[in-house]
Amino acid sequence: MAILIVDDDSHLGKLLGLRLQAEGYETLSVHTANQAFECLGIDGGAPGSNIDLVILDIFLPDSSGIETCRKIKEASNTHDIPVIMITGSTEEEHLKEAFEAGAMDYIEKPFKGVEVIARIRSALRLKKEIEQRKRQTQKLMQATRELKEANQRLRLMSFHDALTGLHNRRYFDEFLEKEFARAKRNQRPIAMIMIDIDYFKPYNDYFGHQAGDECLKQIAAAFAKVVHRSHDLVARYGGEEFAVVLPETDQSGVMAVAQVLRQSVLDLQIEHPDSPFGVVTISEGAVAQVPRLEDTVEQLIKAADAAMYRAKKSGRNQITAAK
Repeated sequence: MAILIVDDDSHLGKLLGLRLQAEGYETLSVHTANQAFECLGIDGGAPGSNIDLVILDIFLPDSSGIETCRKIKEASNTHDIPVIMITGSTEEEHLKEAFEAGAMDYIEKPFKGVEVIARIRSALRLKKEIEQRKRQTQKLMQATRELKEANQRLRLMSFHDALTGLHNRRYFDEFLEKEFARAKRNQRPIAMIMIDIDYFKPYNDYFGHQAGDECLKQIAAAFAKVVHRSHDLVARYGGEEFAVVLPETDQSGVMAVAQVLRQSVLDLQIEHPDSPFGVVTISEGAVAQVPRLEDTVEQLIKAADAAMYRAKKSGRNQITAAK
């Protein structure tokens, strides 16, 4: 461990250095505050060694030891280094100022060898404990950050469908509940589209489930390109069903979006030999309303779902508005 001795009395500094070296410590002696700052890398200086402790005379030729101590404690790279003041004065005011400046302890002149070593060992032991606690705190903070990030990733995963990358049913339920309440509170329109892929079971039976998964991913990607307003939502509702929520959208608006969604699937031209259309298509049920006080989210979903089934019964590959 390296100890910096700052004392304008070179003879006294040398004696103290020899005593500490005999105890196995590495020492460095300087005589002024500026030399000490240079050794510690303060004010642009480059530290010559890793200083673990500063022994500082209370009186220096170019500054008071108390001001020097304060500056050491204010510097970001040295504020954790313990400082022991050397003083020939035990006046209470001097000691008070030294401790207020950040000194950990003081040594009286003339030195008593056993006392000096004991105080230095105590200071270095405390510094070591502080450093250990700081490392433990840093590790704890890092672990806390990593846990927080992991929880955020888990939360994102819990709200997304693993296959398509769209939001899942859980997120849809929370989103719709929130937006429906907002629309009811502000008396603004909200719209929803329920979507089902036509003849999807025969498609799976004909091509296999891997092809079915790829079909779902292509359709989801097409939907994501259409439903792109920041406050809109497209989600995988379950199986081959998707749902779209469009806040601030009236009946004409929701029908227009539904038409674009239907066309986006047709444009994919996914072959489907067991469909009368020859390609994969979708059926949609669309609803828009300004919620009344007595209206519920469940009623909105039920209306969109019923409209979708009417579209399927009417021949599929079409859009039906809720009654």
